[in-house]
Amino acid sequence: MDGKNVCGGVVGQGRRRVKMGAVGVFGVARGGGGCHSQGMPRFLQAILARRELTAILVQRNLKIRYKGSALGFLWSLLTPAAMILMYAVFAHILKFNTGDPMYLPFLVTGIVVWQFTAGSLNDSLAAIAGNANLVKKVSFPRVILPLSTALANAVNFGLTFVVLAAYLAVSGALHPARIWLLVPAVVLHLALVSGLACLVATANVFYRDTEHIIGVGTLAWFFLSPVFYSLDLQLGALPGRLGALAFLNPMTGILALYRAALMGQPLLPPAHAAFLPPAWGALAISAAVCAAALAAGLAAIRAGNRKFGDVL
Repeated sequence: MDGKNVCGGVVGQGRRRVKMGAVGVFGVARGGGGCHSQGMPRFLQAILARRELTAILVQRNLKIRYKGSALGFLWSLLTPAAMILMYAVFAHILKFNTGDPMYLPFLVTGIVVWQFTAGSLNDSLAAIAGNANLVKKVSFPRVILPLSTALANAVNFGLTFVVLAAYLAVSGALHPARIWLLVPAVVLHLALVSGLACLVATANVFYRDTEHIIGVGTLAWFFLSPVFYSLDLQLGALPGRLGALAFLNPMTGILALYRAALMGQPLLPPAHAAFLPPAWGALAISAAVCAAALAAGLAAIRAGNRKFGDVL
């Protein structure tokens, strides 16, 4: 892929705006003023400095997803609608609702949230390795590449979320009394997928087995997360206070937040509340893992930055 074609005049303009004589690890010119802000993390400065390029890459990733499709972005709405319909039909035929009339909304919510995570991981594999010409020919913050894949998936997730909310409302499962919990849910989810996208994108440049590892690892992670089974069942597999270890899986806390925000479910099952930290204490474990994933991803980009062009 030709970096000039992808970036058009935006990269050239960005290079004129930022002094290129001394570019930091994340592509922020040292001493150049501009978008520097006291106390702002350097990777955020880098993204703000090249926000036009970030927007172009997000748009490109979205266009590639539906390239040649007659319906285009409509598939972002039709696909989840079709998925919900198929789950509803087969749930009725096979009677796998576990005796709970709210199981199907519970399942669909978990699947939609999980697809954002899995899609971000899969797309990040080619974020750097698939943009060799851009990496070698253009000076810009490399962190933008994996973050743009995460943001593109976030846009697609937002469209899918509209369909999910409509389905929950029609099915009577929508209980938005604590809808504000969507804020920590989305923040943690974005931090997690952004950090993992940076890790995966960097690893795939140096170790091409990463694609196969991600395939197997994602499948295992899916079954270890309370997507199609309840948090109560997951916690029940761990004795007593060891149940808090379930929140070391960040998707445990993230799924609990989404379901509490949309369906009014408790953040912690009452049967296990006596053996666990308070709800926010348990969620803090998942939040810490999300923050660690983001920090590790940025560190990976920093470590591999100077070698990307040589390897590619």
